[in-house]
Amino acid sequence: MADFFDQLNDILFLDIETASLTEKFEELPERIQEEWLRKERLIHTDDGIHAPGDLYFDRAGIHAEFGQVVCVGVGYFQWKKKDKKLAFRSKCYANEDERELLLEFKALLEKKKWILCAHNGKEFDFPYLCRRMLINGVALPEPLQISGKKPWEVRHLDTMELWKFGDYKHYTRLELLASVFGIPSSKDDLDGSQVNTTFHLEKDVEKIKKYCLRDVEVTARVYMAMHPQLDDLEIEIIHLEDSKKDHKD
Repeated sequence: MADFFDQLNDILFLDIETASLTEKFEELPERIQEEWLRKERLIHTDDGIHAPGDLYFDRAGIHAEFGQVVCVGVGYFQWKKKDKKLAFRSKCYANEDERELLLEFKALLEKKKWILCAHNGKEFDFPYLCRRMLINGVALPEPLQISGKKPWEVRHLDTMELWKFGDYKHYTRLELLASVFGIPSSKDDLDGSQVNTTFHLEKDVEKIKKYCLRDVEVTARVYMAMHPQLDDLEIEIIHLEDSKKDHKD
């Protein structure tokens, strides 16, 4: 048990929210427009007639070459041995300047030898962050450097991969895992499909940050649910923006 808590203290749970690089397809640089149209032809699966760029607003945000990181939510556990309680401290990084946002996040990653954990992180969050950092001229921090490393040297955890138990056939949504484990949903007033509209049209970054932080907490709770012997532990949630103790479970 002590070894588990020792490792738990080193895990940084994270979630990113992304949006299209620009609000309108026509605002993209001409060369990037041409590349998007090539990708769009691969995305279309029907034989209908489509206007060039008609999928850009809805689909570009999931592709790092055509999207941007609008916020990064992080959280980590602290074990209070004397009280036998866990504190989960979370924070969200957001900045109108994506490069500055990524630099702030990089500074956090360089503070200690983190183990990174995200849901579908190996397929989405981690590579997306790496690509956007390089596009913005930001050198990759050590936890995101995987080139030349042996598999066991890469300190990445993925709750979706953990849930597969070696099964490679399907994708499992975080919301589904939250449902089966009885964890409150993060999708109360926003879900991933609405982030682009919320960011570009509503200009409501605070709403996106709150949603992102809830996803981070859900990911952490799913990870803990995979260790059932710890179900009776009290978890204290602390958002570092205001350092207030929001609630206890």
